[in-house]
Amino acid sequence: MKNLITIGLPSKGRLKDKSMEFFNNKGLKILSSDGDRNYFASIDNKPNIKIIYLHAKEIIQRLGDGTLDIGISGLDLLNESEKNLQNKIVIKNRLNFGHANLVVAVPDDWIDVQTIADLEEVSFDIRTKRNTRLRVATKYPNLTNNFLISKGVTQYKLIPSLGATETYPFIGSSEIITDITSSGKTLQDNNLRVLKDGLVLKSTACLFISKKKSLKISSFLDSLIWIQYVQYLFFRMNFMKNWFFDK
Repeated sequence: MKNLITIGLPSKGRLKDKSMEFFNNKGLKILSSDGDRNYFASIDNKPNIKIIYLHAKEIIQRLGDGTLDIGISGLDLLNESEKNLQNKIVIKNRLNFGHANLVVAVPDDWIDVQTIADLEEVSFDIRTKRNTRLRVATKYPNLTNNFLISKGVTQYKLIPSLGATETYPFIGSSEIITDITSSGKTLQDNNLRVLKDGLVLKSTACLFISKKKSLKISSFLDSLIWIQYVQYLFFRMNFMKNWFFDK
């Protein structure tokens, strides 16, 4: 179809629900069929828009290669990707959901380790006594590596994690971890503690566009932003009206 716009949305979880809500609130009703097993959807009365449900990480990849025109995913996943991929994607809007922090966490019983500087001392101690490096389990090797180097930590090696990263220190696969967390409860439940200066990145869901397709989708994006602006003005008018009459 001519002028087809392809949008990638997260395929599961709260991020999927909030992404659909974002479009619905803009008057763009998403029409899905066959429940959660269908990876395609459309927007009511918008035959030129196709929606594909993908893993949030794949949305970043497909925006980079131009398969997707627009996508919603996490800022953490964009920043974790390679620089040449990041350069092909534009952050159009930071959205008011999907908030989470990428943090450095250590076991609770490491009572003498409170900061990154303490961690550097421990890493040298491990290097000296065990002739090995401090192991850091993570799903974010690029962000973790950049952060630790920027803080002067050098005696470590990254351990790739495919999931349940919080278990790695307790099964002997790593000493510490970096992981994404929204509340910190999962870390606490697994006897892990965030270092005082261990914030690597504050992430949020974002509306991204592919640089390859920016001209093609400009009018559609302008309409989204215009709707958001009108909603803001309507909110402000109601607020001022209620404030005036309350006085």
